[in-house]
Amino acid sequence: MAENRPTVFADGVIEAQVAHGVARITLATTGPDGKAQPCALLCVPVTQLPSMVNGMGNLLKQIEDRVRAQVAQQPGTAAAPAADGVAPGAFRFQS
Repeated sequence: MAENRPTVFADGVIEAQVAHGVARITLATTGPDGKAQPCALLCVPVTQLPSMVNGMGNLLKQIEDRVRAQVAQQPGTAAAPAADGVAPGAFRFQS
């Protein structure tokens, strides 16, 4: 059976606050006028926030490593199609 999970696109954060042990982070998208507009509220228990932030930091490091590897390739070299079904230029997060 297919998973039914909401997908939220965000390209920024409007505000973050902590109350009663929960971090509430208002995510934003950039509107047509170039201003941030709220799109979702991410609620994370403060006790889990370091783990979540570390996971995002690891993801960023993997992205940086992948970009450096692609830049290091000689120009004109085509990337081989991925065997795991991930689109070229994309990859899976490895925890």
